[in-house]
Amino acid sequence: EQLKQPGSHLEEAEEELQGDQSMEDRAASKDNSARSDSSACVEDTLGQVGAVKVKEEPVDSDEDAQIQEMECGEQAAFMQQPPLLESSRARSLSVHQTLAAVGTDGLEKHGLLSRTHSSPAASMSPHPAADCPRQPSSATGIAYDPLMLKHQCICGSSTTHPEHAGRIQSIWSRLQETGLLSKCERIQGRKASLEEIQLVHSEHHSLLYGTSPLDGQKLDPRTLLGDDSRKFFSSLPCGGLGVDSDTIWNELHSSGAARMAVGCVIELASKVASGELKNGFAVVRPPGHHAEESAAMGFCFFNSVAITAKYLRDQLNISKILIVDLDVHHGNGTQQAFYADPSILYISLHRYDEGNFFPGSGAPNEVGVGLGEGYNVNIAWTGGLDPPMGDVEYLEAFRTVVMPVAREFDPDMVLVSAGFDALEGHTPPLGGYKVTAKCFGHLTKQLMTLANGRVALALEGGHDLTAICDASEACINALLGNEPGPLEEDALHQSVNTNAAASLQKTIDIQSKYWKSIKMVAAARGGALPASQLQEETETVSALASLTVDVEQPFAQEDGRTAGEPMEEEPAL
Repeated sequence: EQLKQPGSHLEEAEEELQGDQSMEDRAASKDNSARSDSSACVEDTLGQVGAVKVKEEPVDSDEDAQIQEMECGEQAAFMQQPPLLESSRARSLSVHQTLAAVGTDGLEKHGLLSRTHSSPAASMSPHPAADCPRQPSSATGIAYDPLMLKHQCICGSSTTHPEHAGRIQSIWSRLQETGLLSKCERIQGRKASLEEIQLVHSEHHSLLYGTSPLDGQKLDPRTLLGDDSRKFFSSLPCGGLGVDSDTIWNELHSSGAARMAVGCVIELASKVASGELKNGFAVVRPPGHHAEESAAMGFCFFNSVAITAKYLRDQLNISKILIVDLDVHHGNGTQQAFYADPSILYISLHRYDEGNFFPGSGAPNEVGVGLGEGYNVNIAWTGGLDPPMGDVEYLEAFRTVVMPVAREFDPDMVLVSAGFDALEGHTPPLGGYKVTAKCFGHLTKQLMTLANGRVALALEGGHDLTAICDASEACINALLGNEPGPLEEDALHQSVNTNAAASLQKTIDIQSKYWKSIKMVAAARGGALPASQLQEETETVSALASLTVDVEQPFAQEDGRTAGEPMEEEPAL
């Protein structure tokens, strides 16, 4: 089923109209005729039922017709690739003009970053807010906006660039086809403000990747580029622009799409935190968890989940937030944002391979610093794909580490970086693991037992379209309260593989210094357990129940520590 397009984005259209007028005065007039020829078919598309409406900024009445013509032309150009390519290539010249203003041509001086080191595709002042309600709404929210489809390389190849618009378009279509969308409350997206983005990112990073072509021309080039002009764009072999060979940049549309992704996650999570929604899922791109304070990489420009966590804490007074990162790649940007922060607990499960898998960070001994020591938990799978990790390993990680620590921390809100590239169907460079979509449903169900059910998922990675659609469907079914399907019988009765057992033991040994619940696991653990014993008391896995860890909050407070505070090192049991 074809994706249903939204009404016009007047704010974006107005910005692009003004920016285009100065550049297109010198361009061939055939663009205008192409736009008018296609406007009729685009109007039909815009009129379809089920479009996601976006907040419209007021415009003067005498500009309405001109703006609508501009927006229709851009919608048509997006669907008809050749006009888009020609227009985008023309606008890419402004990159050279900006660099020339400071005497630097980034396309010549900045060489391509190696895929090995750059991409997952490689081997506000606070204001009062109401206290969180104890009984959240019964509705599950879905945040999405087709503006994010426009972020794509001018070459138009989804094979060359695995992070492409079809990812979220396919998920959205699946939700329509299965009827899940009609059971959820659709959340109106918006572009995050630059002020919100700067909760995590530096000013020059926010301006560089968050300004439209028109606004970028108004800025001092040195402010736009920051201290290091090499942090700009490269010319890609396909003819487009990018931060590296995979993190592409479309000068006209990428900034708006990246800001929309952040805004969608903020809006969804805010409604969950305030009780307007029970829980929710943000179908967004580009992803965010690799984006650092002043660096874009791994398909990511702005760290949507990290920005949202700081927004919830600073603006809505949410005191304790848990972030669980399920992406097969470590969320280096998220870890960096909260490495010294005791109010936000970050737990990541990722392929590590002793630092040889992108991005190379996320070692189990990276536990945080200062007041944040103990609030960074890395379950760093090692051993490559011999054998690949699967359901049994992820369920064991949740049973022995994720859920015990999460309960002891006792969060007020749970954010999930829902990367689906650990799913079966991804090639070794993109993950190579064998986790099933049903397992992601079970993991989501377990996380829903925390924070009185206040859980918000945001799409991160995942590039096999069937796999990410299956996982999204499983997670949303779980959010709606439907029981996940049964896991494969074989997986339930096999032991975790040797590499996984060693990886988990290393994390347990390190984290037992900080968490009493993990210290109990370490004391009781006599080796790898069979999967038939991985049933957690959360009623989420229909397997045999065995060893459980009772982590009552009074236990975490008996020595005078506040709830969720890591303990000091104690003598071994």
